[in-house]
Amino acid sequence: MGHRDNLLKAARSCLLEKGYAQVTVRDLVASSGANLASISYHFGSKEQLLTRALLELNAEWGTKLFSALGGDRNLPAVDRWARIIASIEANRALWFVNFESIGYVQRDPEVRALNSSGQAQSREALAQAFGGLGPDADPSDIHAVGSHYYSLLTGLAVQILTDPAAAPTAADIVRADEYVKPATSSR
Repeated sequence: MGHRDNLLKAARSCLLEKGYAQVTVRDLVASSGANLASISYHFGSKEQLLTRALLELNAEWGTKLFSALGGDRNLPAVDRWARIIASIEANRALWFVNFESIGYVQRDPEVRALNSSGQAQSREALAQAFGGLGPDADPSDIHAVGSHYYSLLTGLAVQILTDPAAAPTAADIVRADEYVKPATSSR
C-alpha cells in the first residue's frame, strides 16, 4: 500500500475517531506513516484529504444502506425505516462527521460538491425505496419525493444523535406518514 492509500486509510480512521475539525496533520502523518509533504503532493491539503476520505466513507455507507432498502418494494415501510434507524445507530460517528462537515460547505467548494452529490444520490435512492420511482421516472417527481424522504432521514438522524430516547421509532414515522398523506395528497 502506497502513501496515498495509507493517508486515505488514516484520514478515514481519524475522521471517525476525532471529527472533521479536530484531525490534525500530525494525526494523519502519525497514523499513516507518511510524511507531511505527501499530504500536499497527493491531495493538495489536509482538507482535501479529509473530504476525499469522507466521500469514501459516505459512499460505502450509502451502498450498504440503499442495498438494504432497495429491490424489494414489498418490504413494508416500517421495516425500511427500522433498517435506516439501525444503520444510523451503527454509524453514529460517521453521521456526526457529516453534520460537522456541513459547516465547511460555505468555505470549501469540494466539500460543497461532496455534499451536493451525496444529497442527489440519496434523493434518488430514497425516491426508489419509498416512492417506487426508478431512473426513468420524471426527474421532478424523483426530486420531490426524494427530497421529502431525505428531509425525514436527516431529521431522524439529528434526533437519534442528539436525543435518542425521544427519537421516533420506525412505527412512529410510518404512522405519521400515513396520517399526513390524506391531508397533503393532491393526486
